[in-house]
Amino acid sequence: MRRGILTIVALAASGLVGAALANDGTDRRPAPPATRKVDVVDNIFTITVPDPYRWLENEDDPEVLDWVAKQNAFTDGYFDQITQQSQIESRLHSLFNAARIRDYSVVGDRHFIRRRTALQDHNVLYLRGGRNRDEERAIIDPNTFSSDGTVAMDWMSVSPDGRLIAYGKSSNGDEWSTLYIKNVDTGQHLTDTIPRTRYCQIAWAPDSRSFLYTRYPQPSEVAKGDENYYRRVYRHKLGRDWKNDELILDVAEKAEFVNPVTNVTNEWVFVSRSVDWSKNDLYLRRFDDDGPFKPMIVGEDAHASADLVDGRLIIMTNLDAPRYRIVVADPSSPTPEHWREIIPQQKGVMKSFAIVGRKIVVHLLEDAHSRMLLYDLDGKPEGEITLPTVGTVRSYSGLWDGDELFLTFHSFVYPTTVFRYDLKTRALKSVASSDTGINRDDYETRQVWYKSLDGTRIPMFIVHRKGLKLDGRRPTLLKGYGGFNISITPAYNPAIFAWLERGGVYASANLRGGGEFGSEWHAAGRRDKKQNVFDDFIWAAKALIKLGYTSSEKLAIEGRSNGGLLVGACMTQYPSLFRAVVCQVPLLDMVRYHRFSIARLWIPEYGSAENPVQFKWLIGYSPYHQVMVNTKYPATLLMTAASDSRVNPFHAWKMTAALQANTKGDGPILLRTEFNAGHGAGKPLSRKIKDQAERFTFLMNELGMFDIAQ
Repeated sequence: MRRGILTIVALAASGLVGAALANDGTDRRPAPPATRKVDVVDNIFTITVPDPYRWLENEDDPEVLDWVAKQNAFTDGYFDQITQQSQIESRLHSLFNAARIRDYSVVGDRHFIRRRTALQDHNVLYLRGGRNRDEERAIIDPNTFSSDGTVAMDWMSVSPDGRLIAYGKSSNGDEWSTLYIKNVDTGQHLTDTIPRTRYCQIAWAPDSRSFLYTRYPQPSEVAKGDENYYRRVYRHKLGRDWKNDELILDVAEKAEFVNPVTNVTNEWVFVSRSVDWSKNDLYLRRFDDDGPFKPMIVGEDAHASADLVDGRLIIMTNLDAPRYRIVVADPSSPTPEHWREIIPQQKGVMKSFAIVGRKIVVHLLEDAHSRMLLYDLDGKPEGEITLPTVGTVRSYSGLWDGDELFLTFHSFVYPTTVFRYDLKTRALKSVASSDTGINRDDYETRQVWYKSLDGTRIPMFIVHRKGLKLDGRRPTLLKGYGGFNISITPAYNPAIFAWLERGGVYASANLRGGGEFGSEWHAAGRRDKKQNVFDDFIWAAKALIKLGYTSSEKLAIEGRSNGGLLVGACMTQYPSLFRAVVCQVPLLDMVRYHRFSIARLWIPEYGSAENPVQFKWLIGYSPYHQVMVNTKYPATLLMTAASDSRVNPFHAWKMTAALQANTKGDGPILLRTEFNAGHGAGKPLSRKIKDQAERFTFLMNELGMFDIAQ
């Protein structure tokens, strides 16, 4: 039932695209708010493309805001009829009402822990100072930033001496951080503040008195619309006005992404430059050197990261190794012709490495779950850290010349736990864990493999209660992402137990386009190969049905951002396969996406409608353009945020209008627009719980989970 460019052309020619569904007296759905249509038609490379809801792109227009308010009220009306929503929200509160570890890092003899206690909106940063790790104190508490939790700490970076923390603070989820610096010994903030430090990367000098950092221009410094680009590297000396900071690296083009990072001793700095998610150029120089950066790898269709210890340059790269390898070189001759391989490509894909205890610690992803391997500095294998179960190492940290490694681990039903690994005794011991009232032995996690449309084998994790009867009638929630080289691996989320406890099945598919199996896996799901991602997801749904878990009437799909594009494409290509869809902060108009927010950064991943060949890829699956008249679409909840600075909310707005006008299904098409919120980063826990309660209430209602005994 896949639709493509020929269908959209035929419908455009007949004037049917966007036509309203006539009420023949059999439609039992409450009528959604009326949506005005406009006669907007683009002719793109001889293809006629109607856009009857173009006016919804103007997010500041009072008419648009009034329409959004009416849609929110319509959605409120749906939920007001479901008395079980309060039960779901209550259960989520109890599941989250526990201490939860976020991450753990070590700088010198200081240990930094981020965790949340009970129902705090944000993680608090704690310090265990000196060598007495039992003395712990809170040093940055974002819960004090605002009364409603809408001001968050976006990122942080600790100075080499462990005394200073640079961190970013933003409001309403917009991620436009302002940089602050706090002295953790005195508890006082320095006078230094720097605006426009979105996604900031800090590279501290060895003496902790200055740093390199990334900053975006003030809107007044660039042409209108370009304030989201021109990320540059500056040098800041403590106590100096940021306006006088020295420009260290400019960008060659506005969408270039630059990042500085130091080696383990902070004596060297590496700079990554990229205009593509699949590759980067890498340069280095001594931190105290004012000369040009020396090229390491430039112009290759490959990615690389590096560290430097004892005069030895250690590089992880997928050049000539799609699942990555590790090579060494002399910093005076760092280019590929001088590389010497010391750790070859493995069965799994190398995700990262670190120098800890003068060993190379490699985080390997094999079959979409973590392994931790140890090597000496010459690449000789020194064993593997045995992890507690199939799961994910979220982060790891240790001193380059120390004797211990701290790693943060979790899985679907294994709560986030910090382990200390003794590099001398090889003992692994839990030192901090998240509280939970869940007995993980009550649940089962399986990994199954299925074939996609073209025969490619795809893995999928499935989680449910032990002993659950698999009769093809289990309410099932399938999630996926499939893009930007991002790996989707087992992760602990207390919310899923509210689903599992009611007899639901939770499934997560590892689609092409992600990074689970290296650069070839990513390439097989991007640009002109994007349809592979949708096929992988559709065949995951079919596999769940074939394996006896569920049926189309009991199957829901959910995705956010690029995952929102995923579910949008799949519901328009195979609408009868799903009963319900939750589509969060999505990309849905792939013809115009690149014109808004930061979306030009994504052209290497998707392509651009400004290119005639790439336009055909995009129009062939663009969900907004694939909505067809008189089609039975699944019940759909679209969720977006007014302050989203990554994906413009108009995607969800236009898609809502198109679906409401054209569906003949009996399931509702609902839109939830949240104000004072963004793409998701920094959202307070209280709002996350409300969002999750709404999503689960919608899904459980549409899948009939409130009507049956569990």
